[in-house]
Amino acid sequence: MKPYNYEMDYSRIKELRIKNNLPQKDIASYLNISIAAYSQFERMDTLIPIELLNKLANYYHVSLDYLLKITDNPDIQIENKEIDKRIVGENLKKLRKNNKLYQDTLALEIGTSHSLISEYESGKKLVSLTYGYAICKRYQISLDWLYGKIK
Repeated sequence: MKPYNYEMDYSRIKELRIKNNLPQKDIASYLNISIAAYSQFERMDTLIPIELLNKLANYYHVSLDYLLKITDNPDIQIENKEIDKRIVGENLKKLRKNNKLYQDTLALEIGTSHSLISEYESGKKLVSLTYGYAICKRYQISLDWLYGKIK
């Protein structure tokens, strides 16, 4: 497996918090995590889980694409909803088939295993932010589409 080499930048979570005059403790409380854990996300010392990034997107009424600087447009209308791993799996399968890829080929492209792609597509596991971001960058698609926030 070859590792992907896409650098994620979610520094907008800090920018939005400051713009909205919110202390870290309020956002940490909303996410139900410690202030220290949230602070690590703002500094990008730790990878933020997709579920928490989605909660922040819903809170600030912005897209996942905006939070990860895939787009600079904060006004894209996105549904505020939870991520459903079955829908994510269906979208991943659509993407793979539209690009005429086998599961093992996609796995090689993003640096993971065939079995993990299979678990993602069957809805057994939620696509991690790391692999979701790699897929979006590699195939130039919206993270919000992959995670089922837009159709």
